Amino acid sequence: MSILVVGSVAYDSVKTSAGSRQDALGGSATYFSVAASFLAPVAVVAVVGDDFRAEHVGLLEARGVDVTGLETRAGRTFRWVGEYDAEDMSSRATLDTQLNVFAGFSPKLDPGHRTSSYLFLANIDPELQMDVLGQFEERPRVVALDTMNFWIDGKRNDLTRVVKEVDILFMDESEVRSFAGEMNLVKAAGAVIGLGPRTVVVKRGEHGVLLFGSDWTFAAPAFPLERVVDPTGAGDSFAGGFMGYLCATGDVSEAGFRRAAVMGSVMGSFAVESFSADRLLALDRDTVVQRLRALAELASFAPIDTDGSFPWRDGPTQ
Repeated sequence: MSILVVGSVAYDSVKTSAGSRQDALGGSATYFSVAASFLAPVAVVAVVGDDFRAEHVGLLEARGVDVTGLETRAGRTFRWVGEYDAEDMSSRATLDTQLNVFAGFSPKLDPGHRTSSYLFLANIDPELQMDVLGQFEERPRVVALDTMNFWIDGKRNDLTRVVKEVDILFMDESEVRSFAGEMNLVKAAGAVIGLGPRTVVVKRGEHGVLLFGSDWTFAAPAFPLERVVDPTGAGDSFAGGFMGYLCATGDVSEAGFRRAAVMGSVMGSFAVESFSADRLLALDRDTVVQRLRALAELASFAPIDTDGSFPWRDGPTQ
């Protein structure tokens, strides 16, 4: 089984309290595919300009990523310029966005891509997401979708149509509340599940992630880090780890989703330790296993004895 990701490959210029990087390899499909590639075969469908450097294609190929769907067009590659708040890395300002060749992106899947078992529709126009899904010969086993407030505000009807067709929806807290029109996060997630997805994954940055199913909820912590270099791509790296685990194990049960969330948290924690995908690209099995174990210890506790010895005091009787 394999994963197909359809999204952006870009050059990011980022400034954080840890420094800055100009024209760094970025984009949702880049982070996702690198993170997922450690666990399962992954193919990327995206568009870049003729200024896209061969060395960056080589980085993806070195991870075993199928880049046959990476289309090159005359023009410049999508570029994003952003700066993160020095005191609050969860807050950033977009200084410039140049869509360039991405403005005309109309993904066309090769025959081999149309049989992928797992599909991740990264943050692009919901009309394109729906079009991609319609190109499959048979519906993939698992379809996941990521989006943002730009599409919620500007193309709500189109977004709602494609959300009804997916199994997993990735959003952050503000996006779930905005999309559902409900401030209570539990009620908001329930409203979204009512549209069709079996699971809503709520990304909460340094506070971890919440998973909502139709009759279950799970919280996975974020791995605590002393130093965050660049949060760009953390969410897509999380999704790559999440979907990579599902594809590698074939376990799409509730228990499988819980473990996938932990794997996603681990991949996201590595992504923020460097600019671009540098830290992800340097990973090895032992390093990932060590952090998985550390995260498991962080979240574990011995069950509280709830039998007759449970410490409880009733109020005074009248």
